[in-house]
Amino acid sequence: MNQTAPEQLTIWTFDWVPEGPRGYVRDLRLRWACEEAGLSYRVGSVPFEERGAEHLAMQPFGQVPYLTDGDVSLFESGACLLHLSEKSEALMPRERALRAETLSWVLAALNSVEMVSVPWWFVGLSSPPENPLEGWLRARLAVLEDVLTARDWLVDGRFTAADLILADVLRPPWIRGIGHYPATDAYIDRICARPAFAKAHADQIAHFSRADETREA
Repeated sequence: MNQTAPEQLTIWTFDWVPEGPRGYVRDLRLRWACEEAGLSYRVGSVPFEERGAEHLAMQPFGQVPYLTDGDVSLFESGACLLHLSEKSEALMPRERALRAETLSWVLAALNSVEMVSVPWWFVGLSSPPENPLEGWLRARLAVLEDVLTARDWLVDGRFTAADLILADVLRPPWIRGIGHYPATDAYIDRICARPAFAKAHADQIAHFSRADETREA
């Protein structure tokens, strides 16, 4: 679904990244959302190794993704996901109370879970004898385990953008290996088995693999 006119949706990502982050670069969240919603889009790229003025004008921290939609431009994956969600009820319920619940869970995934899991991961890279953030992360995961034991989906008994973002935050193997959370594991597996995720993931891997060929030429 990535053949469309340039004035329509464009998801911007790096032209290349090393092997490690492939499959986890956050443009995948936007690819996945578009696939779930049936939104036509294209993928544009910016240099990974030289982040110039044009990139910084669109994303002041030199990160990806950012999104352009005609004359609208957004950065930060959460903001971009919410923009896409307004285009399709497949991602965001239209009933006010359910929309509010979806928004709450999207922000919880980013601000209450990822805000803990990413610093925990960075601290762990130095292999300290004890990660001081591990108790904090385990407490957040325990809350989610209780929630996901009681329900299959976060909102409205069906898939929404809230499930997309929470599953993407939780799916890295270094997070999944931290403890025993069977309901959460089943939830992540179920959501990542969706065809839209499989396509978005494969497309991202292919995007960076094609860049390998160019760099080797």
